[in-house]
Amino acid sequence: MPIGSPVELTKAPEALVRARQRAALMPDLLVEARRVVATVISGWHGRRRRGVGENFWQFRPFVDGEQVSRIDWRRSARDDHVYLRDREWEAAQTVWLWADPSPSMRYQSKGATVSKESRALVIILALAEILARSGERIGYPGVIDPISARNAAERIAAALLNSRPDDPFPPDDRLKRFTELVIVSDLLDPVDDLVARIDRLGRRGIKGHVIMVADPAEEVFPYVGRTEFRDPETGVKLTAGRAETLRDDYTTLYKARREHIAEHCRRLGWSFIAHRTDRLASEALVAVHSRLSGVPQVMAPRSKEPAA
Repeated sequence: MPIGSPVELTKAPEALVRARQRAALMPDLLVEARRVVATVISGWHGRRRRGVGENFWQFRPFVDGEQVSRIDWRRSARDDHVYLRDREWEAAQTVWLWADPSPSMRYQSKGATVSKESRALVIILALAEILARSGERIGYPGVIDPISARNAAERIAAALLNSRPDDPFPPDDRLKRFTELVIVSDLLDPVDDLVARIDRLGRRGIKGHVIMVADPAEEVFPYVGRTEFRDPETGVKLTAGRAETLRDDYTTLYKARREHIAEHCRRLGWSFIAHRTDRLASEALVAVHSRLSGVPQVMAPRSKEPAA
């Protein structure tokens, strides 16, 4: 009876090694995620948005077409304007989280202190920690169904130890209209495939937030002299006699590719955040949390995390 092709037999030990490495690393990533949360959480009170709730949020001027019953006459009597009393949005929403598991995410150059995979998981777990404190329902496609629990980050981390899909993009069979999806990826798959998958999700009414994580070497291309490049997913190799001669063309193509994906996200109403692994994880966390809250990034609280 056949027991598998040589390729399958080769992949099996590699997958086992990766699983063991992830199992050893996950507790540290969870601790790091909580440390990052502690640096930025002061002053945050959930995802504040206008909607149906019990808590007062703000006064704002009345405009034609809005419900007269929501006018606050006491506040309006103070001057010549009519004001509405907004309440804070309180309904728990489902937020799906996803960190790209592709082999390329394990890359770490000398200019970075962590791999792209480690940074992606820290951002996802930190975001889960913050959203759980706000009472949101959080899930990880193909790994754990949406839950509303204070220990959501810990449960997601435990679930990822036992099961983590190999696809760079999340399975979308459980993603419903009006839910939100946060994707942390290096977006190095074929650009047409990425755009098509983003488009399919966006047109189904799913609100997305994409964090493109990059190693600093992938942006600045610091290589000089004879250099061998290897694709971590296919094993294909390319040897450049003078790597520095490729720098200008490479950086131009890399930036154009990123902007193409970012522009497509913007057309769908998705947010797009570029993040490098030599920057603070808290920067990406603040940015994506502000996008989830509908607050412009400049209004997000500043991180107190010390520079590495």
